Amino acid sequence: MTLSLTLTLCQRSGAASSRGLQLLRPGSVCIGRAASSAHQHHPATVSAINQTQQQQQQSRRSIVTMACVQQQQRCVSIDNINPAIKTMEYAVRGPLVARAGVIEKELEQGAKKPFKEVIRANIGDCHAMGQPPITFIRQVLGLVSYPPLFKDPNIPEDAKQRAQGILDGCKGGSVGSYSDSAGIEVIRRHAAEYIERRDGGIPADWNNIILSAGASGGIKVLMALLRCPIDGKKPGVMIPIPQYPLYSATIAEFDMEQIGYYLDEANKWGLDIGELERSLAEARKTSAPRILVVINPGNPTGQVLSRDNIEQIIKFAQRERLVLFADEVYQDNVYEAGSKFHSFKRVMMEMGEPYSKMELCSFMSCSKGYMGECGIRGGYAEIVNLCPDVRAMLLKCISAQLCPTTAGQAVLDCVVNPPRPGEPSYELFAKEKAAVLESLRDRAELVARTFNSIEGFSCNPVQGAMYAFPQIRLPPKALEAAKADGKPADTFYAFQLLEETGICIVPGSGFGQRPGTYHFRTTILPQPEKLKEMLGLFKSFHEKFLAKYK
Repeated sequence: MTLSLTLTLCQRSGAASSRGLQLLRPGSVCIGRAASSAHQHHPATVSAINQTQQQQQQSRRSIVTMACVQQQQRCVSIDNINPAIKTMEYAVRGPLVARAGVIEKELEQGAKKPFKEVIRANIGDCHAMGQPPITFIRQVLGLVSYPPLFKDPNIPEDAKQRAQGILDGCKGGSVGSYSDSAGIEVIRRHAAEYIERRDGGIPADWNNIILSAGASGGIKVLMALLRCPIDGKKPGVMIPIPQYPLYSATIAEFDMEQIGYYLDEANKWGLDIGELERSLAEARKTSAPRILVVINPGNPTGQVLSRDNIEQIIKFAQRERLVLFADEVYQDNVYEAGSKFHSFKRVMMEMGEPYSKMELCSFMSCSKGYMGECGIRGGYAEIVNLCPDVRAMLLKCISAQLCPTTAGQAVLDCVVNPPRPGEPSYELFAKEKAAVLESLRDRAELVARTFNSIEGFSCNPVQGAMYAFPQIRLPPKALEAAKADGKPADTFYAFQLLEETGICIVPGSGFGQRPGTYHFRTTILPQPEKLKEMLGLFKSFHEKFLAKYK
């Protein structure tokens, strides 16, 4: 319809030009008569004007002709792409972040702002916020990427041994070669050994380990495996609200059904079984729930689940025949005294049958923890109790993706096979790891304490992960102003914060929240002095905001 209308108008453009109407593209016109009529009482200028108009008309005819040809040549339009892609959103890199990028460019070009830089507190990008890399990891990565470094006497022997082991597992002895689709075997074996150590000796089979491009790659391929209607209903995925937008985006992309269950903000963002039951019962009216996603430690909420809570969740999933997706990428990031990370696999196995026979997919990444190697994209998924026939289909599926990045696999190997006591790299490695985690612990306490000291804010303890998710109570006039501006209230607040302070956060509406409440997610990743500066700017802005809208 649009194409036909465009072509018809293009064909008529010559006639239209004589009446002063020029079509440049669908919905765009140029009126020429008004320009000439303005000079109709000045004969001396008419000839020059007519000549100029003729030149403009000729130019416009060329533009129209080119536009028509391009329109005919295009096979893809916004009307015939995958509708699921148009539905998909990813708040962590949404419009607010796009605006932050524009502001950065403006600052580079000398624009005058009330601030000198944009503080990107919107995303868990450790190194971008100044966290130094772990020496051992970068030494191994350097060695496998550039083998002549093996001759460097300043690089410890254990780093060289790790790198050589990785290269021995690569075809042709080079990380430039493809690996097996599930990843380099020696690294999968090391990952299984790491899981066994973590879980107190509970066996882990390396054949159940799939390496991936960050945890996200594993999550997406396993979600795709379960993308199958049941009794004519869409497959459903239960996700926490607030949630990490990877899940909502992937669910939309795969045209599955999102089933949100609310975390209990009044109980340190704990997971209430009654809420799971309510959510599941409601979802079963229209969909076929298949997956229960649990993020522990939590993103964006920073909670760390107790063992008792995990046991309750496992019992619920077993009773309701749901596949558990345990997103455990922040397992090293636990800060609050008394909090402890418990892996779903360990708890499930220690509970015994029937729970130890449940299907579980758990995920780990080298992007978070103390490592923070976000851009290198290394991760793993452990698949427990999956039917052998289904596992064969999974391996077939990932074979189409060839293999995860081998650089990411190498970094993951450093995480699951780190220096051990007595090895040359151990002392420095342990010192750097402890320093990162201790600093994050201090920043977690500082962020929660500061937000709780600001009028209108309440913030749960940041027990783990890398984020705070404070609630903000906005005055009625601010809610009215946000409505008039066509934005959710927390988005309205976040845009004003960005424009006035340069602080970029993510509104709570991008993660989901209970109706009538407003939150935002901020990372705790800015280095200590920068974080103190950011929190000071935040407090000052909020006081002015309240004064403006009270």
